[in-house]
Amino acid sequence: MDMGLTDLFDKISTINLNFTILDAIDILLVAAAIYGLLKLTQKTRASQVLKGLGIFIILTQLCKIIGLSAMSWALNILIEAGVIIIVIIFQPEIRRALEHVGRNKLFRMVGTGEVKDYSREIEEIERAVLDMSKHKVGALIVFENRTGLNDVIESGHIVDARITSELLENIFFHNAPLHDGAMIIKGDRIVAAGCFLPLSDNRNLSSELGTRHRAALGISEVSDARILVVSEENGVISLAHEGTLTRYLDIKSLHETLETIYNVRGRSSKRIGGKAWSKNG
Repeated sequence: MDMGLTDLFDKISTINLNFTILDAIDILLVAAAIYGLLKLTQKTRASQVLKGLGIFIILTQLCKIIGLSAMSWALNILIEAGVIIIVIIFQPEIRRALEHVGRNKLFRMVGTGEVKDYSREIEEIERAVLDMSKHKVGALIVFENRTGLNDVIESGHIVDARITSELLENIFFHNAPLHDGAMIIKGDRIVAAGCFLPLSDNRNLSSELGTRHRAALGISEVSDARILVVSEENGVISLAHEGTLTRYLDIKSLHETLETIYNVRGRSSKRIGGKAWSKNG
């Protein structure tokens, strides 16, 4: 037993003697990567599995240092199989995490600096949304941002039209052919309507929220789009963004939302007034 401890201490001493600045940088980079991965998957099922996998990795390394070859071999097999299982089971969470990384400010392309005046579009959308809210006409409007929504656009009907309040209201008018689907807006154009959106699997949502709100949350969880929802039941205006649903938008908060969408004031996005329903209820 004493010989075993002596060998272990000798190995640790050898590691310390060979420790360099590059080793320190290497450890810091791995730690940062692990922290980032845990942060991206926090509050999801994948986070607990990743923590369990981390414990197995630590045990494997300890077994190698101590010299438990058979135990180390068995743990290595479990880790290799576990990685494949995680990729299969948690594919949606992994995809969302990678999309989040891709939307990071560090990876954004520098624009041309050209600023376009969207005041007319804001006014038209605002007028249509308030009118639909007043008459309790259900609406689901998706504003595409950096994340492309071509797969969603292809599920509906191409419109490619100039934004006007009359067109918005006609598309969502009750019993109109495209009123049940989502409208996709990009810049100053209505790209498509009657589109299908992925539904959120959040079980903590209020039972009073219907398919439109669940669809709005669903697309906001997998993209950086902002989505306006008008309830057909009570005319309440809501905003979905990054998996959070903010309800009861008034005229002021609706206007601020549209200004943020079109970056009129050049400010960073932030949550605005109203009652928020987050991913956790």
